[in-house]
Amino acid sequence: MAPPRSFLWARRVFLTLLTGFVLLPVYVMVSSSLKPLADVSGTFRWLPSGLTIRPYIDIWSTVPLAKYFVNSLIVAGAATVCSVVIAVFAAYAVSRYDFRGKRVFTVTVLSTQMFPGILFLLPLFLLYVNIGNATGIALFGSRGGLILTYLTFSLPFSIWMLIGYFDSVPRDLDEAALVDGCGPLGALFRVVVPAAVPGIVAVAVYAFMTAWGEVLFASVMTNDTTRTLAVGLQGYSTLNDVYWNQIMAASLVVSVPVVAGFLLLQRYLVAGLTAGAVK
Repeated sequence: MAPPRSFLWARRVFLTLLTGFVLLPVYVMVSSSLKPLADVSGTFRWLPSGLTIRPYIDIWSTVPLAKYFVNSLIVAGAATVCSVVIAVFAAYAVSRYDFRGKRVFTVTVLSTQMFPGILFLLPLFLLYVNIGNATGIALFGSRGGLILTYLTFSLPFSIWMLIGYFDSVPRDLDEAALVDGCGPLGALFRVVVPAAVPGIVAVAVYAFMTAWGEVLFASVMTNDTTRTLAVGLQGYSTLNDVYWNQIMAASLVVSVPVVAGFLLLQRYLVAGLTAGAVK
């Protein structure tokens, strides 16, 4: 039975308004990034009087954006790889084996998501400083310390998500692999992991996006050498002026990796996030 015409028109109007609401900020960012600073600092005009690509050139010299870009890639990439590798082993053990404290472990992993991140800021800061003073291992102000910090947030959710996905993979596949001569690790990497690619990709995208755009810990745990993009963008605001056109241009540039990765892995991401919803 076809829906009534009033419903179709109402849906079209709603989707049109929603599309405009989503695309309006994007248009403001793009148009502002192509304007001279004088035009951006004045009254906003929907149609720019002149266009220039100078802001996209100046963003690399106003602040060391390339260095911040490399720091973010290293930190986000390392945090993503560590989250995926550790979560795969932990989730597989919880999903396939029974051991004492299994329920306590899963509840503890999930309960860590209840607390706000700012609650751990001061304890981690003091912990890193004390470790550095006692052992000489520089965690505060280093990329390694920031990677460990991001693991405390992305890893629990990654484990919990992969547990549900591994539970949806039939155990018969593991048993068939064991019969064919594979060990537990062989069954994991040759059978279970290929079947769980959508869930693993979803975990990787979540871990990367969490580390890529995080501001709170990056503003405290880094210095001028290890600063990431999320904090480095503040450099376009000085005591004398705010380079709004460069801020918009830099924001668009740093969004490219996340947007491109999301578009390339969209079908895996959707499949991974909906895993276990229907059995």
